[in-house]
Amino acid sequence: MAEAADRDSKTEQPTEKKIRDTVEKGNLPVSKEAPILASLVAAMAFIVFQARDGTARLLLGLETTFENPTQWELGTGTDALHLLSVLGFEFARFVLPAAALFLLCGVAASVLQNAPQLNFERIRPKFSNISPSQGWSRIFGVRGFTEFGKAIFKFVTIGVVVSLLLSSDLNTMLSSMFSDPLLLPETILTLAMRLLAGVSIATILLVTADLLLSRLFWRRDLKMSKQEIKDELKQAEGDPMIKARQRQIARERTRKRMMAAVPSATLVIANPTHYAIALRYVREEGGAPMVVAKGTDLVALKIREIAEANDVPVIEDKLLARSMYDHVQIDQMIPPQFYKAVAEIIYYLYSRSGAKVGATAV
Repeated sequence: MAEAADRDSKTEQPTEKKIRDTVEKGNLPVSKEAPILASLVAAMAFIVFQARDGTARLLLGLETTFENPTQWELGTGTDALHLLSVLGFEFARFVLPAAALFLLCGVAASVLQNAPQLNFERIRPKFSNISPSQGWSRIFGVRGFTEFGKAIFKFVTIGVVVSLLLSSDLNTMLSSMFSDPLLLPETILTLAMRLLAGVSIATILLVTADLLLSRLFWRRDLKMSKQEIKDELKQAEGDPMIKARQRQIARERTRKRMMAAVPSATLVIANPTHYAIALRYVREEGGAPMVVAKGTDLVALKIREIAEANDVPVIEDKLLARSMYDHVQIDQMIPPQFYKAVAEIIYYLYSRSGAKVGATAV
């Protein structure tokens, strides 16, 4: 019941990140019937391209080996190993091509379904694989009934195909009992080829349906709840509370740095209580005046307090302070539109070498 309720809550399509993480863990949709079809194809390929010639070579090699038994001495273990190596070579010439075909088709069945990747997640021991409750749910769940249906389909299909082919070739099989024994291998190969072809056609239908079902179940298992999507978005963009705390810390650091730079300012342009902008201008340093601090309300009052404590002139100009505040940035030069107004204030201060801090612009 809990699993069904959890599945009902997962109504949203999986995100790209969820799909990517799942693929990286090796959880991919795979048809278990594809390797069976690959084995049938390999068997047919072996019969068509290898069985006849390979069988002839094997029989010729065995005939040559045992045609004259006296040529083989078995007096010592070395003689026996030599005979076994000859026989092994003959059988290897017959078996290895078949093994290579089965291996190649098996690898192709896996590669064609999904791109190959090295992943140890799939072989990691999991408690769910030995859990009786989860095993019971797998057996009697949707997947379990699906696997049972595929097994019934395979059993019925193979039974029907084999029955139809054998019934159609019944006369051929009976007549082969009275024909030349040398023709019997060819008859068996032909019959085996027809059986494999018929079973392969039915298996292709099964594999196609299994591929569609496996991907359908895979997408269904990847579905996410709205809360999971919110959590993933929060992880991707950062927790809003953490981000707010980081912004607060950044503002505090900037404020401390500003206050530490106010004593080095050349002047402070202020609106009596609401705005304050500290500028540094040293002719030898070149460039336009640099903004070393700015603030409003309590921060503005703190800037004025530090400036007055360090004998930095504070020029009260309401309109200039208010207009500059929105257009200047800390640690940057003032924009060109303020050059003239600020230059006049700096000239005013330089022309009055005895100007007191807190003087008001005229």
